[in-house]
Amino acid sequence: MGIGRATAAVLAARGYRVLGTTRDPASAPPLPEVEYVPLDLGSEDSVEALAATLAGVDVLVNNAGESQSGPFEELPADALRRLFQVNVLGPVRLTQLALPGMRERGYGRVVMVGSMLASFPLAYRSSYVATKAALEAFGTAARHEMSPFGVWLTTVEPGSINTGISTRRTRYVAGDSPHLRDFETMLTALDRNERAGVAAERVAGVVAAAVQASRPRPRYAVGSNAPLVFALRRVLPATAVERLVHRRHGLRR
Repeated sequence: MGIGRATAAVLAARGYRVLGTTRDPASAPPLPEVEYVPLDLGSEDSVEALAATLAGVDVLVNNAGESQSGPFEELPADALRRLFQVNVLGPVRLTQLALPGMRERGYGRVVMVGSMLASFPLAYRSSYVATKAALEAFGTAARHEMSPFGVWLTTVEPGSINTGISTRRTRYVAGDSPHLRDFETMLTALDRNERAGVAAERVAGVVAAAVQASRPRPRYAVGSNAPLVFALRRVLPATAVERLVHRRHGLRR
């Protein structure tokens, strides 16, 4: 189960009316108490079509996105533009459409589902890391604007989560790339870590906790021993943290 579906199930079980988004509602697996509405984050028209719906929501969870990998120097420009549209510009616009109604009602919660990779960048994941860092930055800065109105924005950073996303990750690397060996090593380790990761339901529980908090924190991290690694990040030199991230993914630097 993915994070979005697990979150929808948890919130529905807690009494929320949940609207789940999908590119094709007719083919979406049914989920009790969840109503599906069409959304393609890659289409600006599709995003804008939800304006009336978003004007009335009190909670928005921006979770959908694309996982992309590739050597920095080989990432195609069109793939980068699509990734930023899907992972950043689409969710940001959805949030813009929801905020006025939340502000007027004096209550709102927006959760950006980011990634621990935004805090611990990884080789050959530069484009994905950049989108998740951008999404968190939007949320962290905007929370200062919106909290006086009772609207809180927060980011949940999952680490390694067992959702099967490794089978859907887009990858861009040339067959004769000088990076190919390290790239494949990194992906093998990344896939292994995700298979051993925590369940999506655990992330969903953290999202729900952020939604229901009276004053949500700027960031919640879950999975990949988050409390320990963030503590180490505060006390270790940046170069030492880099080495630890590289070694966890089979890269020696």
